[in-house]
Amino acid sequence: MDVLLCRASTLTWSQSISPCLHSSAKPFSRCEAKKFRVFCTSDHTQKASQMTVSVTGATGFIGRRLVQRLQADNHQVRVLTRSRSKAELIFPGKKTRFFPGVMIAEEPQWRDCIQGSTAVVNLAGTPIGTRWSSEIKKEIKESRIRVTSKVVDLINESPEGVRPSVLVSATALGYYGTSETEVFDESSPSGNDYLAEVCREWEGTALKVNKDVRLALIRIGIVLGKDGGALAKMIPLFMMFAGGPLGSGQQWFSWIHLDDIVNLIYEALSNPSYRGVINGTAPNPVRLAEMCDHLGNVLGRPSWLPVPEFALKAVLGEGAFVVLEGQRVVPARAKELGFPFKYRYVKDALKAIMS
Repeated sequence: MDVLLCRASTLTWSQSISPCLHSSAKPFSRCEAKKFRVFCTSDHTQKASQMTVSVTGATGFIGRRLVQRLQADNHQVRVLTRSRSKAELIFPGKKTRFFPGVMIAEEPQWRDCIQGSTAVVNLAGTPIGTRWSSEIKKEIKESRIRVTSKVVDLINESPEGVRPSVLVSATALGYYGTSETEVFDESSPSGNDYLAEVCREWEGTALKVNKDVRLALIRIGIVLGKDGGALAKMIPLFMMFAGGPLGSGQQWFSWIHLDDIVNLIYEALSNPSYRGVINGTAPNPVRLAEMCDHLGNVLGRPSWLPVPEFALKAVLGEGAFVVLEGQRVVPARAKELGFPFKYRYVKDALKAIMS
């Protein structure tokens, strides 16, 4: 959803960047479905027993791919949405054979969906890539707290025999605050700014889930994929020879390929070792200028034209610091768990995405 608060991370990046949970109401094509099925067939995690998974934020950038992954492996998916019409545009199961295992439910049906589910994935949240006002900031926080609180309450109220055993809940790198010099892992303290506050409350709400329910909190970085997230807005700028770093370019860019974040969530659903906080980032974060150089090289375009700070501040106001500052975050817990990153270096990720 889209999953926020990564400064130069999970947040929606207006004008030049969009959120890791950003949703564009674009249904999957037949070719995409076939291609993805081939990928899933060879993946080791397919051996997991069949699950029934309820998903909030399923129409977002990550959510759409996660639903596709689950459905391709013959798991049952319950899409918990506030807009049936939007969800049906993206998951047209009634008219095609692409999503036969997907059930769409609006809020009044969430309780029945959660009861009897094997697990719940919570990815919901309002995009934040607009000029911030007191009202917008309030909605940024409340949208995440509201959905997470509802999901947790419905899980806790479920009778023991039909209560989900797993909750995988999104959070973001905004938890750590920003720094050009510090390295953050899951043991690092929280920051002291607005986004860190949002993430703390977001996570604190998820932590209220019944202690018998295994909880994995995934702090998601900047998600890279072709049809959404940061690259969806950056690629056109580069193709017009207008691409380049934002601000100084020295801020850290803690990224992850879309396939890897989906696989990490998927693994957390079925592997009992995945619990507590897990950073959803690739092992090798880069400076934003380096990322833009690699993107320019892959696209055959220069990355010499930086976007100045005053231009971002004119568009985003207070929200500009999200892209003008960053943090260097490493996935210590995922590496400890032996998670097999498919894309460890941003150069390889960008080549795969653009091939």
